[in-house]
Amino acid sequence: MQSSAVPELAHTHTRPIHWLATATAVAGVVAFSSVLQPGAATAAQPAAPETKSAPAPMTPPDPAAVTFPIECGPVKAVVKKRASGDLDGDGRPETVAVVHCDSPMGTPPDGVYVLTRDAHGGKPRVVATLLDPGDGTTVTDFAVRDGAVTATLLGYSSADVPRCCPDEKSDAKWRWRDGSFIRSTPAEARSV
Repeated sequence: MQSSAVPELAHTHTRPIHWLATATAVAGVVAFSSVLQPGAATAAQPAAPETKSAPAPMTPPDPAAVTFPIECGPVKAVVKKRASGDLDGDGRPETVAVVHCDSPMGTPPDGVYVLTRDAHGGKPRVVATLLDPGDGTTVTDFAVRDGAVTATLLGYSSADVPRCCPDEKSDAKWRWRDGSFIRSTPAEARSV
């Protein structure tokens, strides 16, 4: 038999008691580490620079809250069409209303009015007349788009033309420029 130069060590032969001692030691370390948990994480996002919140968008002026500058005699003025948008670039919407007298017969002429509110959202008011009802025209294809008001206008070539049957058609466009609404004829203008 050959003897080893290294003496036999007790821990080199595993016995069940060794496995039990190892398992107990690992369980103790796990239990002890759960008791000694580090404090809660306190990492946070850096504070964002202070910003002012945007003001709540204002609602467009309501035509029902306005008295229009149109004479209707015994009948009342009615809003035929309406559209809203920021026409003057101040960030607050205006409302454009097409209004005529509620006539029981014929084709009553239309007026086109611009409504606004003050910066504090006060009572709506008429600030411009784009089309006077005295012109005798009616409005179709009405819109507010890209800061402009567009409409197709139907009119009469003479007083002899019956008021039921306009014989002239033109397109109109109004845009806010230098403190007032400027009327132009769009490039795609048509005639009857």
